[in-house]
Amino acid sequence: MPAVHPNAVNRVRTVVTARLKHLFVLGALLLPTSAAIAKPAAIQCPGNSTYEMRDCASQSWEQSDAQLRQKVSQQLMAQWQETTRALCAAAYEAYKDGTIYPQLVVGCDDRLNRALLKEFKGMEEP
Repeated sequence: MPAVHPNAVNRVRTVVTARLKHLFVLGALLLPTSAAIAKPAAIQCPGNSTYEMRDCASQSWEQSDAQLRQKVSQQLMAQWQETTRALCAAAYEAYKDGTIYPQLVVGCDDRLNRALLKEFKGMEEP
């Protein structure tokens, strides 16, 4: 086996150590990017935080709103939304400055939509 010069071994260690440091820094820089691209975890309704509860209420309202749009004209839907928003805002006026207010209003809109959908369902049956 040929003899290896000690300076050569030290140079190889230095180069390898420097490259490992660069790879480590590069990996650390890429982690936040990967995390930002990742999809957020699915929210399990009714949710555990105010944000999740609002999201769940909005999803439910979007569903009832879409179903109602299939039953009534655009003009009637616009009138219905204007009316329910005004009624729900008045019903929860006491909570207007609270963080729960948007959720209460969206929930109210959703319940009124669903009540009207039940009325339509009753008309469809013989």
